Formats: sequence, C-alpha cells, structure tokens
Amino acid sequence: MKKRIITGVLASAFFIAMLLGLYTRIFPLFVCLLSGIAVFEINKVIDLKYKPLRTLSLLMAAILPLCITYVHFFRFFPFIIIYVILMLSWMLGDYEHTKFTTVASSIFASISVPFALTVMVLLRDLFYKYPNKFSRYDGLYFLIMALFCAWMTDIFAYFVGVKFGKHKMSPNISPKKSVEGAIGGIIGCVLLNVALCAVFRAYFPGKSPFMSYIAAVPLSAVLSVTGMLGDLSASVIKRNFGVKDYGNILPGHGGVMDRFDSVIFVLPVLYAIIMMWIHA
Repeated sequence: MKKRIITGVLASAFFIAMLLGLYTRIFPLFVCLLSGIAVFEINKVIDLKYKPLRTLSLLMAAILPLCITYVHFFRFFPFIIIYVILMLSWMLGDYEHTKFTTVASSIFASISVPFALTVMVLLRDLFYKYPNKFSRYDGLYFLIMALFCAWMTDIFAYFVGVKFGKHKMSPNISPKKSVEGAIGGIIGCVLLNVALCAVFRAYFPGKSPFMSYIAAVPLSAVLSVTGMLGDLSASVIKRNFGVKDYGNILPGHGGVMDRFDSVIFVLPVLYAIIMMWIHA
C-alpha cells in the first residue's frame, strides 16, 4: 500500500505538470510519451519479439499524436496505409516465429491507442476550432472530467466494493469487481464531477452547455460506465495472454496501460458526444 501511495503521488505530480503545460507545445509531447510507452507494453504482452516490427510500431505510436494534432487527417491517412503494408510485409522476415494475429494486434494498438490519447489534445483545441462555442476553460474542464470518470470511478468502486461488495459483476474476467462497487463508482464519479462543475462555474466559467449540473450528471454516468467497460476489456486482454499487469513502470499500479485502459475508452466517447452536439 505504501508503494502504491508513493507512486500515486508521483504520478499525480506528473499529470499536474501536464495540465500546467496544457496550452503549450509541450503537451502533445506528453501524449507522444504516454502513447509510446503504452504500445511498448502491449507489444511485450502480445509477445512481439521481431525487432523491426516492434521498432516500427513504437515509432508509429510516438509520432501519430503529432500528426493528428498538426496535420489534417486525410493528409496523413495514406501514411497509415503504408505503415500497415510495411508491418505486414516485414512480418515475412520472421514468418516462422511471428504470427499474423500478433502483428495485427500490434498494428491495432499502435493506431488506436495514439488516436484515443490524442483526444486530450483535441479537447484542448476545441477553443481554437470553435471559438463561438467554447472557451479555453471548456477544454480543461472536459479533460479533467474525462480523467475523473476513468480514474475516480475505479477508486470509488474499489472502496465501496471492499466495504459492501457481495455480488460479483464479472467473476470470470475480474473476480474482485462487484455490482455494489460499480454502483458506488458511478455515484462517486457523478458527485465528484458535480463538484468539479461547481468549481469551474464559479472560477473558470466556459461557454458550452456541458458546464452545467444538468449536463454533468448524465454525462458523468455515461462516461463512468464507459470507463468500467474499458477496464474490463483490458482485463480480458491480460487474461488472454496470461499476465497480471501490462508493465511495472508504476510500482504498485502496473504500467501505463493499466492506468489508461479506462481513459482510452472514455476520451473518444466524450469527444464523440461533443462533436454530435456541435453538428446537431
């Protein structure tokens, strides 16, 4: 427990530094770092040993956030196609030991994970793209809300589950998770985001209708459930490959993927909801 607390404090300091650099060019580099580490961990879990493929997938994971941030999607889409062709072609160099399923998993991870994490930058940039609908504070609000929905749901669910958990939610995937814990996680997440909304409305008011109590409650509930689905999905992958954690870069917490499995689900869903509202 002491190790988990120390790691949690250090990780919190790191993310506070990220938030302080939110509106600087350093922020996308943070995303590149997280993306690269996450894909490295996934490649290790799926046992991708062929170095040319590992190197190429890591380069893709580390560079893609910058491409999404600074280049129009359709301009770099051809490079994604080339990347996939190269990965499948280089697979032939080690065809006796490298399976297609392993390479396909690496390709999927090295594209989907950077896309999901880069939503943090896209949320930040809503102010630049839609100045009539959003302020600088809206992007910060969305980002903190997403992280709360991913991480605080898990924390509340853990403590409520330990105290009141009786009915297993998914015993074959994650035996320690309970229905009572899940309900507690959702309620705790909603209450925390209502408090977050109150703070922003008082000190950092934005323009969007999402910064309201009426919107914060249902949105938090949806994202909280989404985060739990992300956590369970990541647990299935770990069970399929017989590992407990994706990595050990965060002692007591596992790897980057162990901390961001929920975030990777929550961010795209939040961004999709915002885009649907903009274009409604």
